[in-house]
Amino acid sequence: MKPNIHIIGGEEKVSFPTLDINEVIAKVDTGADTSSIWCSQVKRLENGLECIFFGSDSQHFTGKTIFFKNGDFKVSRVHNSFGHNQRRYKVKIPVIISGRRILASFTLSDRSKKTYSVLIGRRLLAKKFLVDVTLAGAKISKKLQKKERVLEQ
Repeated sequence: MKPNIHIIGGEEKVSFPTLDINEVIAKVDTGADTSSIWCSQVKRLENGLECIFFGSDSQHFTGKTIFFKNGDFKVSRVHNSFGHNQRRYKVKIPVIISGRRILASFTLSDRSKKTYSVLIGRRLLAKKFLVDVTLAGAKISKKLQKKERVLEQ
């Protein structure tokens, strides 16, 4: 295995340092192309995009309005698993997964009715992570680091 590739499970704790949001349990979905994050309010302005991440009933809700200036976001067409197309805003934000800080693209979506408020897709995973779905929970990164040390010796 390449040294820069980490093994993660089907769910992982992720943090968004620039949003002051930490330890969100995210679904790792190799069937999804793009990553997605719950955004409860999105407002298109003349000079940019305002949004509030998560919803007021989420433990990760800060109520803080985040501004992305024009050029720091784009509109993307997303195909869901039911074959429906949606247009969503897409932004790049730093995310920490398994101790690695990555600048990644996330579509802004209403995930209020979803089990996971963050979904990690293939584009973020590519050439950085391998997914072992038998590893459950968000504590697996520490377990794997110990396991990898044993395998390397």
